Amino acid sequence: MDGNGRWARSHGLKRIDGHKAAEKAIHDAVQYCGEMGVEYLTLYAFSTENWKRPKAEVLFIMTLLKSFIKRNIDDLDGNRVRIRATGRLDDLPRGPLKELRNAMIRTGSNEGLNLILALSYGGRAEITDAMRKIALDIKAGRMQTSDITEDTITSCMYHPDVPDPDIIIRTSGEQRLSNFLLWESAYSELYFTDVLWPDFRRVDLEEAFKDYRSRRRRFGDLDSDR
Repeated sequence: MDGNGRWARSHGLKRIDGHKAAEKAIHDAVQYCGEMGVEYLTLYAFSTENWKRPKAEVLFIMTLLKSFIKRNIDDLDGNRVRIRATGRLDDLPRGPLKELRNAMIRTGSNEGLNLILALSYGGRAEITDAMRKIALDIKAGRMQTSDITEDTITSCMYHPDVPDPDIIIRTSGEQRLSNFLLWESAYSELYFTDVLWPDFRRVDLEEAFKDYRSRRRRFGDLDSDR
């Protein structure tokens, strides 16, 4: 979800207007993924680094998050979307956090698309928090260092039940992960587009999926049919 600020500047608007305009792209992505039978969609809504932005902008984004959930919860729930969140959620202001948790409880039994909002999220922060869990288990005698495997680390991530992403789509022309799902993206296909997030529409998502289907995923193996 990158490019809101640049979109606003290109239209002679304020940065907050770019964040407002991003909602249409979210609607299109959720609707299309639901129709295509996608099980998990993670939207990088607010990173751990985004707290460094001007306080007024951060406050606006948090207010926008709360109002977005209020406006869309009935529609999302009606379409069997399960709302989830990942990140250091306790860092969020009380109001948006309460709205988010209520939405997660309300949609918790839905069996459609899992819509995961990455909020106060950073890949390095997630790995750091996982290491802290493991260190505490070792200190408490519940684990030895020799017990640590990749599966051990995965089990300590924020959502170990969520499969690694098949594809990561980065908008706005930037070609980097920007601290997103660093552990989980080891074998994810990366797709970069110059389209700014507020302009990202169903046709752009269709193009990304088309490109993904044309790729041969080997996961480090020689067997292209794996």
